[in-house]
Amino acid sequence: MAPIAVGDKLPEGVLAFFDEENKLQQVSVHSLAAGKKIILFGVPGAFTPTCSMKHVPGFVEKAEELKGKGIDEIICISVNDSFVMKEWAKTYTNNKHVKFLADGSAKYTYALGLEMDLSDKGLGIRSRRFALVCDDLEVKVANIEEGPNFEVSSAEEILKAVGA
Repeated sequence: MAPIAVGDKLPEGVLAFFDEENKLQQVSVHSLAAGKKIILFGVPGAFTPTCSMKHVPGFVEKAEELKGKGIDEIICISVNDSFVMKEWAKTYTNNKHVKFLADGSAKYTYALGLEMDLSDKGLGIRSRRFALVCDDLEVKVANIEEGPNFEVSSAEEILKAVGA
C-alpha cells in the first residue's frame, strides 16, 4: 500500500490508551480528528533514543506554539502496547498536550501505509517516523522520513508548515 499523502483522508482506526483512572480505553481516530486540525506523529518505538530524546520532546516543548497556530490535538502513536505507552508518557513530566496512543498490532500503521520491518534488528514491524497535519480528516502536510532519518518530521518542521 502506498504511504498516506497530502489530499488523502485519514483512515479510520482504533488506538488504545490508559485513562486517568488507569482503565484501558480504545479510541477511534476519526473521533479525535473529525472537525479538528490535528497533528498525528508516529515513531518507531517508545524509549528508543531518537524518539525519546528528540522527536517527542520537540512536540512537548512546541505544543503551546502549535496550539496557537490552530492545532486542536497533538497525537503520538507507536507500535507498542498500551502499558509501554503509558509508562513512556510519564517520562515527559512537563507534557500537557501530547496524547500517547498505542497501535499495538500495527493495524493503524498499516492502514497509513507507514509500516517498516525492523525484524533484522529484533524489533519486528514498526512505524516509519512521520508527522501529519490533518484538517477535518484531510491530510494537509505529510512529512515522512526515509529510513532512520529525523529531518522532516520534527515539531520545528511542522511548526513551519502550519505557520505558513
